[in-house]
Amino acid sequence: MLNQPVMPAIAAGMVAAMPSLRRYAHSLCRSADGAEDLVQETLLKAWSHRAGYQPGSNLNAWLFTILRNTFLTGIRKKKREVQDVDGIYSARLRTDPAHDATLDLRDFLAAFASVPAQQRKALILVGALGHSYDEAALLAGTAAGTIKSRVSRARQHLMNVMQVQGAMDFASAPIATSATPHYACA
Repeated sequence: MLNQPVMPAIAAGMVAAMPSLRRYAHSLCRSADGAEDLVQETLLKAWSHRAGYQPGSNLNAWLFTILRNTFLTGIRKKKREVQDVDGIYSARLRTDPAHDATLDLRDFLAAFASVPAQQRKALILVGALGHSYDEAALLAGTAAGTIKSRVSRARQHLMNVMQVQGAMDFASAPIATSATPHYACA
C-alpha cells in the first residue's frame, strides 16, 4: 500500500508530466483528439496502477512507458477491426433471437407427431437416417415406390401443418459478428 505522503507526489508528478505526454502522444497519433484520448487513458492506467510505481524511480519514464504500450496495444487492436466509415457493414450485422430455434423445434415436433405412422416411419428412414429409397423399402418390407410416395406425402403434410412454402420460411444463421470498437489514433 502507498504511504500517504507519496500519493500527492505521484499526483503532482502526473500533472507536471501532462504537457510532455501530450507532445509525445501527438507525435505518435498525428492528431490532437487521438493524443488527448491517449494521454487520458495513460493517466487513468497510471493512477489505477499507482501501487506498482516504485517511489524514487523516474515517474516520467514510467508514464511514457505506459503511454507507448497503450498506443501499441491500440494499433494491434485496430489491425483486427473492420473499417466501417459508412456503416454498411454494421447495418448488415444482426443477431437472431436465441429462442427461435427452440420454438421452431417445438412446432416441428408437434407437426411431426400429426404425420400418419407409416409416413412418419418412411420419413425417418429416408430423411433422418439417410437410407436410400431401396434400403428403406427393404427395412419397411414394402416397394421402393411406396416409400417414395409415403415420404412425399409426409413432407407435404409437414409443410401444410407448419405453413411452410419454401426454404425462405426457415430461420437463417447470423450474418456476422463484430467486437466492440476501441479508440484508435488516426
